[in-house]
Amino acid sequence: MPTDVIKAKNISYLWAYMVKFCIGSVSVASCFLQPMGSERMEMRKRQMSVQQELVPGTTAPGQNEQPSQGNRGSNACCFCWCCCCSCSWNEDRDERNRRASYDFKAEGNADLEESLKPTAEEVCLWGQSFDKLMHCPAGRSAFRQFLRTEFSEENMLFWLACEEFSKETNKSVIEEKARIIYEDYISILSPKEVSLDSRVREVINRNMLEPTSHTFDDAQLQIFTLMQRDSYPRFMNSSAYKNLLKTVSEQSVES
Repeated sequence: MPTDVIKAKNISYLWAYMVKFCIGSVSVASCFLQPMGSERMEMRKRQMSVQQELVPGTTAPGQNEQPSQGNRGSNACCFCWCCCCSCSWNEDRDERNRRASYDFKAEGNADLEESLKPTAEEVCLWGQSFDKLMHCPAGRSAFRQFLRTEFSEENMLFWLACEEFSKETNKSVIEEKARIIYEDYISILSPKEVSLDSRVREVINRNMLEPTSHTFDDAQLQIFTLMQRDSYPRFMNSSAYKNLLKTVSEQSVES
């Protein structure tokens, strides 16, 4: 500030101005240039530190009470920081947690099937029809492991997700899970995208406006048919199935 201006102001006015600056209402930096990055962050820390010293009866957040989610909006900081409610990180955190929970549940159920040991009778029934294979938890597990070797495991995961989804009755849960399934298996941007024709995709896109428990019925049927015609015959002729059949048959004879 120029010397002649300082002389023109009395001491009390200058002190009031400086206090106002320290508590963050007026920033000297904003009069000259806008601090960026780490400088801006450091400026904010200094302002908050001085504020606690000058304003009696105030305490820094976290010393006596933790600021709640609701009042962070009114005290939103001037820069993007993870504790600020205006930051997209906090807005997206709950969504990521819900998605992780749903993915864990869907794939966790599939992983649970892998621990099941089939009997010789069950393994023989798998060779009779694809329906009998898919209706047997141990059969789905063995077939899923085979699909993994062919890099097409997403077909089984999608089918299992649709099976669980079709049992939902809560509208809000249906809408949320429908969006997750779409983003995980239908979207062309997903690494787990399943192969669907344009007609089925158009049906799904229309149904996503108001999703129901039947939104993915056509897609699930198409993937089921794809696995039945393409992957199932190879699985029945694979060494994985033949070795499994031989192993359970020998164990059955020994017992």
